[in-house]
Amino acid sequence: MAKKVSKVFKIMAPGGKATPAPPLGPVLGANGVNPGQFITQFNEKTRELNGRVVGCIVTVFADRTFELEIKSSPVSVMIAAALKIEKGSGQPNTVKVGKLSKDQVRKIAEEKLKDLNTTSVESAMRVVEGTARSMGVTVEA
Repeated sequence: MAKKVSKVFKIMAPGGKATPAPPLGPVLGANGVNPGQFITQFNEKTRELNGRVVGCIVTVFADRTFELEIKSSPVSVMIAAALKIEKGSGQPNTVKVGKLSKDQVRKIAEEKLKDLNTTSVESAMRVVEGTARSMGVTVEA
C-alpha cells in the first residue's frame, strides 16, 4: 500500500553545500522533516553541482519520512553562470550586463528542457531568451 502524503513543498538550496542553518533548517523543521537527514541526502545527490543553486521538491509522508526530487537550476542561475556574472541588471531595459550567443542559449535550453512544460528545444530557447531579456542580457541573433 502506498504511503499517505502529508505535505509537498519546494525549496532552493546550493547543491552539495546545503547546511541546516537558517533559512533551510527552520523551513524543513516546520514541515516535519528532520533537517540532518535531509541535508545528508540532498548534499549526496547534488555533490557534483558544487554550490550551484538547485530546486528540490520534498514530499513528506504521514510517518515523517520524505522523498527528494532534485530539479535543475533556475534559468537565471544558468545564464549568470554562463556569463560569469553575479546577478542580472536592476534596469534591464537600459543597462545591459552581458551577451549570450545562440549556442549558449541552446545549451541552457537543452539542460533545462526536462523541467519545462515544453518538449521542443526551440520553445525552450524562447523561454531562456525571455529570462535573459528580463535580466538585462542581450541575445545575439
